[in-house]
Amino acid sequence: MAPPRSRIHSSEDARALARRRLPPLIFDFVDGAAGRECGAARNTAAFDRVLLQPRVMADVAARDLSVSLFGRRQGVPLGIAPMGMCNLVHPGADRHLAASAARLDMPLCVSSAASSSLEEMARMAGANAWFQLYFGGGAERSLAMAERARRAGYATLVLTVDVPEVARRPRDARNGFSVPFSMTPRAFWGFATHPRWSLAMLTAGVPRPRNFGAGAFDRGASRAGADWGFLSRLRDAWPGTLIVKGITAPEDARRARALGADAIYVSTHGGRQLDSAPAALDVLPAIRAALGAGTPILFDSGVRNGEDVLKALALGADMAMIGRPALWALAADGARGLNALLAGIVGDIGIAMAQLGVRNIGQLGPETLFAAPAAAPDGGGAAPDRAALKIAKP
Repeated sequence: MAPPRSRIHSSEDARALARRRLPPLIFDFVDGAAGRECGAARNTAAFDRVLLQPRVMADVAARDLSVSLFGRRQGVPLGIAPMGMCNLVHPGADRHLAASAARLDMPLCVSSAASSSLEEMARMAGANAWFQLYFGGGAERSLAMAERARRAGYATLVLTVDVPEVARRPRDARNGFSVPFSMTPRAFWGFATHPRWSLAMLTAGVPRPRNFGAGAFDRGASRAGADWGFLSRLRDAWPGTLIVKGITAPEDARRARALGADAIYVSTHGGRQLDSAPAALDVLPAIRAALGAGTPILFDSGVRNGEDVLKALALGADMAMIGRPALWALAADGARGLNALLAGIVGDIGIAMAQLGVRNIGQLGPETLFAAPAAAPDGGGAAPDRAALKIAKP
């Protein structure tokens, strides 16, 4: 008998199922954002304002989804954004993410706060593993973490710079979420009413950040030490590819590049840091224009499907990354759910490329966007101006 098929056919399916299967404490930790969560909503709404221009009768029978990045050919223009404590949603989540990264030949950003050690993740994901560095415990300790990643075999380091202070997230505050857990009555009730998750955690063991000594990880600690001086020191110390994550201002992108960053990662942390930040997609064209053609740009915040990926690429990114949808899928249906979600996104990338009349990722650009009138009929704002976006990508 064939194994049952996953019920996940979209990010929205994954989220709905995850909400049912996770205790509120855990679901809200993954799903929540800063403030009134307008920033998170703004990120997803920005994609709806960008339209693609279908073209017909092109020879698109064969399409190539691969991209060249940092001297290596990746299988798809999609990667997994860095996320801490992934095993909270499903035992072995890190292992499943690594397996998917290897199978699809796509990057997996391993968080400093991962549930598995950076060495384990490097063994599981191989060359597809990138290490994401949070500043913590002072410059020397942070540089030592980078050196540990180098010894483990990582060739790409992602420095996250948009968390000088961890934002207050109301859902977490209401639920009493903390690392390590403190068993509040609200948390106890949530665990008791979700026995499937609770039994799985009891069997596998409650995960904790594995790249720090016992009790050494302080989720709320200031990371303001990740300043321009630290970036300069890190560039001198790190021999491989260095990406700076959390950039939304063109001036910051230019300065990071001048200090030796190999790539810029445009992100608003999924709306989890500043509720009033602009949508990441809205700032992407200006950052591409500021950097010109020679600097790779990674992108996340609000990506939910294959068409979103193509929109980000057309607006100047070289690769789009997903975060929450991967955890929703794992929470909903484990490895089967993650595989179904990624297969759907990758499949839709290829299908949408056919609709746009393009055969490879390099053909995406302003010409693949629909140039609408100056103002949208619903008052949602002007559509992208093709002329303003004519910046060639590397």
